[in-house]
Amino acid sequence: MPSLTVVISCILLAAAALLAFLVWQARERRRMRRRADPSRDYAVRSTWQATGGKLNFSSYVYMDVDGDGVYGLADRPMAGIMVRLYDERGGFIAAARTNPAGFANFPMSSRRRRARIRTPGTYRFSVSVPPGWRASSANENQSIRLREAPGSVAGLVGEDLPKPVGLAPGRFLNGRVPAAIEATLSVMAKGQVLGSRTLVPGAGFRFALAGEADAIVVTGGGLDRQLALSAYPTDLGLLTPTAIAPGAALSTIGFDDITTRGLRKVPMGHAGLSWRNINAMASDNTKNSEGYVNGNVSGDYIAYTSSGHQAEFGRQQPFGLHSMMLTAAWLASEGETALVESWLGDALIASDEITLSALTPCHYAPMLKAVTRVRLSTKHHWQLVVDDLVLVL
Repeated sequence: MPSLTVVISCILLAAAALLAFLVWQARERRRMRRRADPSRDYAVRSTWQATGGKLNFSSYVYMDVDGDGVYGLADRPMAGIMVRLYDERGGFIAAARTNPAGFANFPMSSRRRRARIRTPGTYRFSVSVPPGWRASSANENQSIRLREAPGSVAGLVGEDLPKPVGLAPGRFLNGRVPAAIEATLSVMAKGQVLGSRTLVPGAGFRFALAGEADAIVVTGGGLDRQLALSAYPTDLGLLTPTAIAPGAALSTIGFDDITTRGLRKVPMGHAGLSWRNINAMASDNTKNSEGYVNGNVSGDYIAYTSSGHQAEFGRQQPFGLHSMMLTAAWLASEGETALVESWLGDALIASDEITLSALTPCHYAPMLKAVTRVRLSTKHHWQLVVDDLVLVL
């Protein structure tokens, strides 16, 4: 026999369930009565009382492509950036990452218990700047005061929204020098030499680029080349004696003309090349895919290695491989290593490893004069994002 306590508990649970059902039923009846009345279809609001609604109070983060600290036409939203919310006493409330549109959303409502912002006061929005980056807008910490607004959607309103936060990656130049070859690398800005250094034969090099640097020039040992720098870190790979000549006609493949849908496998013959295991996709097609958004440097589409498998493109007639933008597809694969292998016929002429980030592309610029096949892969088989593939066709 069940005990009296168990019986009472069952009765109370049943009563609570019945009460909840009756409340829901009453609400449905009121809703149906309102919907049955045509005079209420487009009624002007007469009472501005609290509605119990909810809004997102958001912090916006963008990639400051031109580095000027102002959100402008050249800049692009950043996904995966952590933003933290604190109360006026400095107590931590919540954290959120920016979505593909660049917004870190914090639900706000004066009447909903699950909302992160529920009461008036001063709140601090703190953008976590990635290591090696800088907040070019100098406003990664912003305090906003919110006050009661009973007639508003959420019952609260801010004196303003947080201003857009611009982030700029630290720019580095990486590369390797063949053995027994001496060369000089000069960093330029508006046609003037900022500095020069002798490259050590048989060794790699890595150094930071000045903010105003816009080009590099390599001379000596048959390694001569010129490269216009991008807003992103650059990797030259292994410098080879047969580089693309200055002034060569460059063609950029941005993957924006393959489909108007969200996703399509790159077809054979696109740009006159054969393609294997490479898909073109709208940068915001896949949820929570930080690298697909942050690796999108032009247009709205990128390409990626299908399911993280080896991918190739090429043709029988030699073409020049100038450069491409490479990004890790996911923040969970931050630090993944890409392997780019290039062949001329049956001869492997270049093999470079590039450290990837899901926050910023790496401008890989081997500037190979003649190749017939290029293979893309990653060490741990995560997807590799490609944009702005620049060739001499």
